Amino acid sequence: MASGTTGETGTTGPGRTERRARIAVAAVFLTNGAVFANLLPRYPEIKASLELGNAQLGAAVAAFPFGALLAGLTASALVRRFRSSRVAAFGTIAVAVGILLAGLAPSWGLLAGTLFVAGAADAVVDVGQNAHALRVQRRYGRSILNSFHATWSAGSVLGGLMGSAAAGLAIPLGLHLGVSAGIFVVVALVAYRFLLPGPEDAEREPTASPARVRSRAGGRALRVLLVLGVIASAGALVEDSGASWAAVYLSGSLGAAAAVAGLGFVALQALEFLGRVVGDRLVDRFGQRATARGGAAIVVVAMGLALAFPSVPGTIVGFGLAGLGVATLIPAAMHAADELPGLPTGAGLTVVSWLLRIGFLVSPPVVGLVADATSLRVGLLVVPLAGLVIIAGAGALPRRAAQAESTKPS
Repeated sequence: MASGTTGETGTTGPGRTERRARIAVAAVFLTNGAVFANLLPRYPEIKASLELGNAQLGAAVAAFPFGALLAGLTASALVRRFRSSRVAAFGTIAVAVGILLAGLAPSWGLLAGTLFVAGAADAVVDVGQNAHALRVQRRYGRSILNSFHATWSAGSVLGGLMGSAAAGLAIPLGLHLGVSAGIFVVVALVAYRFLLPGPEDAEREPTASPARVRSRAGGRALRVLLVLGVIASAGALVEDSGASWAAVYLSGSLGAAAAVAGLGFVALQALEFLGRVVGDRLVDRFGQRATARGGAAIVVVAMGLALAFPSVPGTIVGFGLAGLGVATLIPAAMHAADELPGLPTGAGLTVVSWLLRIGFLVSPPVVGLVADATSLRVGLLVVPLAGLVIIAGAGALPRRAAQAESTKPS
């Protein structure tokens, strides 16, 4: 361990190992956001080429979170067996291959099947990268988790811009997604060399007595986990609205050009990135609970107005502000779950990561069915409704971030 490690070792700041690991984890988060986001602006093209309705596209897109749900609960065991660094870096290969094959799928069934495989791999990678990010955060002794999610958002913006440009230039899907997969897999594998060594529990403080821990885990902790999963699912639903439907809504209902249609998703991810850049400071100052509720209010107002008064610019702004509103939500839920006592390493994080996938699973088919029965504009009302759910459930989050206090030198 490098000199300068914080908290548990009694020193004053991160050393070279910690700083390099932070950059490496950020690179892994960036690849995870960029690989999938490259596909999203091509959904209108895929929908047209396969002659799919809204409900059919929604069902195919839902295969991604369905695969994640089925595979997600294996992530904790895989992290304990192989370490979070290996799971995060090498799992990226499976995600990239799945996304490439989805872009080449010649039928609805193969599109759904390849997205299922990609989603299963992504769920495991997601837990691995967040588990490793929390290891680095414990060594830093202060909140830095939102900064990692900011790089994920930056990767999504990068991928969305790449996909929008490829769509505008009519670059073949196979060439576009093949180049994207190659670039970001290399980034992830290079980053692996600089991730933290050692076991997953290396940075954790000793827990309370086993009897007390079991009692808390068997009662309140499990109830809190459920609520954290619900509010994380609501945040996932907001993110998915931009991923799955922004381009379709802008190009179909509002008549935007192909290159412009991808900007709804890009706006959501760009403002989510900005929210996460400042998110650690907001959380340290106002607490996770107040930050989540304030952000959810932005979601309700912004998307409510965008849907009430539809226009291309207003819709892009509405999706952008929705991303800003949920910027800190999923990192907050993951951090709170990982700090719950009495659970095996990575278990709380795995459960919340698994539950948030329900938001990704439910959103595409529900919005698609409502859109086919009424309109996509009506289907997207799930976004402000999700904001109301977040406001109601945010009481499960702590008022103040506890990371700094929990890692002060003794």
